Amino acid sequence: MLLDTPICDFGWKAPSFNLSDPDGQPHSMEDAMGENGLLIAFICNHCPYVKAIIDRLVADAKTLQNEGVGVLAVMSNDYARVPADSPPEMKRFAVQHGFSFPYLIDEDQSVGRAYSAVCTPDFFGFNNKGELQYRGRLDDAKMNDAANRRPELLEAMRLVAKTGRGPEQQIASMGCSIKWR
Repeated sequence: MLLDTPICDFGWKAPSFNLSDPDGQPHSMEDAMGENGLLIAFICNHCPYVKAIIDRLVADAKTLQNEGVGVLAVMSNDYARVPADSPPEMKRFAVQHGFSFPYLIDEDQSVGRAYSAVCTPDFFGFNNKGELQYRGRLDDAKMNDAANRRPELLEAMRLVAKTGRGPEQQIASMGCSIKWR
C-alpha cells in the first residue's frame, strides 16, 4: 500500500532510543547526533521505493556525514512476516549498498511507533537540539530516473545545519506501509 508521510511538525522533540545493528552492536540517538544535526531514515530491504532511492540516499548521507550531520537508518518492519527484512538480510543490504551509517533493528517496533513512522522510506531531519525540522522526501526524481534530480533532503539538512531550521515548504516522502505486527 502506497502511503505519504505527514507534514513536518516543526520543533517536535525526538524521543531517545537505543537499538542494535544486525551484529548486536548498540547505537543510541544521542551518540549518532552530529554537531549539525541528525537524519533518521526508516527504511527496509524489500520495498521498491527504498530500492529505487537507496544509492542516492547513501551518497547524500555520506555528504551530510562529512558536513557534521549524523545519520541512522532504522528498520521497523515485522521481519517474521517479511523475511527479506530479517537482520541477516539487513546486513547484506547495507554491505551491498555501502552504508556509512548504522542500520538498526527496531525489534519491538517501539521506535517506529514513537516517531509515527508510516512508510519506507520515511525521513526525519533534526537540528542539533533534537528538534524536528524536515519530514520530506529524498529528492524529486522519479522511481528509476535520477537524472537532473533536486536533492531536497540534502538541501534541507544543509539549511538545518546552517540555521537550525528546515525549509517551510516540504514535499512528503512516499513509500510502502510499515509492516506492523
